[in-house]
Amino acid sequence: MNKPENDRTEEIPAATLVVFRQPDPAQPPEILMVVRSRELVFAGGAAVFPGGRVDPADHELAAELAAEPVPADTIEVGDLAHRIAAIRETLEETGLAVGLTGSLDAQIAKQVRDMLLERGELAPVLAEFGLALDFDALVPFARWLPRGMKHHRIFDTRFYLADLGTGAVDVAVDETENTHLFWTRADKALQMADRGDISLIFPTRRNLERLAQFDSFAAARHHAETIPPRMITPTIQGEGDDRRLCIPEDAGYPVTSEALATAMRG
Repeated sequence: MNKPENDRTEEIPAATLVVFRQPDPAQPPEILMVVRSRELVFAGGAAVFPGGRVDPADHELAAELAAEPVPADTIEVGDLAHRIAAIRETLEETGLAVGLTGSLDAQIAKQVRDMLLERGELAPVLAEFGLALDFDALVPFARWLPRGMKHHRIFDTRFYLADLGTGAVDVAVDETENTHLFWTRADKALQMADRGDISLIFPTRRNLERLAQFDSFAAARHHAETIPPRMITPTIQGEGDDRRLCIPEDAGYPVTSEALATAMRG
């Protein structure tokens, strides 16, 4: 039987970017996280990686670029749109111009962000400042589609990795969808969550556990290239008090289940 129109779950394409920096080569890398506003329906108050939904303008720009010479024509157009969204959302939310090439410094990056926030799409910003997209700067890492949520909007999210090197950059939260941002090691973010300092939804926790395995961006990139992303849809297994939220055992994650009673599902 078909679901009533107002009871159908909407699957929304989205993209998120795990931004690395490693100011001390003797220490594991840090990653950038943002804390979402508590008023948001999805993951309100949770610490997440920068990102958001793929907009129609992202798809339009992807279609235009797919017809151009390499590297854009070597990437499937849907993946292009997601990479564009990851670049755009990260710039909007944090001020980081990741995946952009051209004449950029801190002052120009601020102007680029200001225009992007005003216009809401990336194509006119690229044209105004003579910038180009560097898709190779983004490494596909994971794809999650957590069906069975409590609300009727779920996100088909592609995760990408990007590197800032030493991380000598300025960032500033957008103060609309997010309340603040911070750099932290993956293992320390998990410790913060265990202490109750931050909250983590199930996919973010699993990805932090995976990221905590790596002592450099190069190691994370090699791992991501060894295990190509495939759709991960958590399932509930077990009965009664033993029910657990589970993901596949062979997708590169060191922890593949959590008690349903403690899992934060968004």
